[in-house]
Amino acid sequence: MLGADMHIRDILQQQKPSFSFEFFPARTEASAEELYQTIRELEPLAPSFVSITYGAGGGTRELTHQLVARVKETTAIPPIPHLTCVGHTKAEVEQILLRYAALGVCNILALRGDPPRQQVDYDWSQGDFRYASDLVRFIREFNESGRHPLGGFGIGVAGFPEGHPATPNRLLEMDHLKAKCAEGADYICTQLFFDNHDFLDFRDRCALAGIDLPMIAGIMPVTSLSSMKRMAELAAGARYPAKLLRALARAHDEPEAVEKIGIHYAAQQCSELLDEGVDGLHFYTLNKSSATKQIYQSLGMGLGL
Repeated sequence: MLGADMHIRDILQQQKPSFSFEFFPARTEASAEELYQTIRELEPLAPSFVSITYGAGGGTRELTHQLVARVKETTAIPPIPHLTCVGHTKAEVEQILLRYAALGVCNILALRGDPPRQQVDYDWSQGDFRYASDLVRFIREFNESGRHPLGGFGIGVAGFPEGHPATPNRLLEMDHLKAKCAEGADYICTQLFFDNHDFLDFRDRCALAGIDLPMIAGIMPVTSLSSMKRMAELAAGARYPAKLLRALARAHDEPEAVEKIGIHYAAQQCSELLDEGVDGLHFYTLNKSSATKQIYQSLGMGLGL
């Protein structure tokens, strides 16, 4: 199993393709314990890393830190905390980085993030960080200052195979991604998608733009119709192919059938992506372990679980 204090470059070099999971912090003590047990249930799968999300405007800052610390201290799984810069000053981000550095966390997923919903008139021009590339640069400069005891953070950035909702101009969107990479990113993790063509085309366009970082594909199996609607909101308009919608329609709203179809579809996605030489698969788990385990088993991994 990979060590919990490895730089992402080493993780992605040693495990090809990588397999990783994403969780969001629980808000109550009971749900936090349930989430931690879910992570422990997935540990035998030897994930390359787990990522922990960060609420809008830092709304789950302390919860994120607590979960990252617990994973770091009690498992062999490298944790990668998300860090969004919207609404934060440089001094605040510096303190967050210092806390993670002291904990021995070696990697960060750097995101611009969204302002809290109540701040409908948020002025992007007034903050210390306007773009994710500003945050990537700040983390790189932190690394260069020598204040991380293990040499610095590995830096991940987000990619959007279906397009970024705030940047309908796809050429400009690629310029933004290229800027993030140029500032010091080590890998790209994509937003979820349901049509592999979207990912493969995005990967090709990145290559044409001179972006040659490892690219991890974001996968989220549909496990219920309610979670499907939630995905569409979280992913700012995820595109559901007709093939998937037809299969779900045959389930006639039967929860067990919907889950089986969603898991089967995601497993097919993963199999095709592996055949296409994907650098890694990143599962958006919605804090559940069952679907991920079943997908692993269908791909011939984790058969003993």
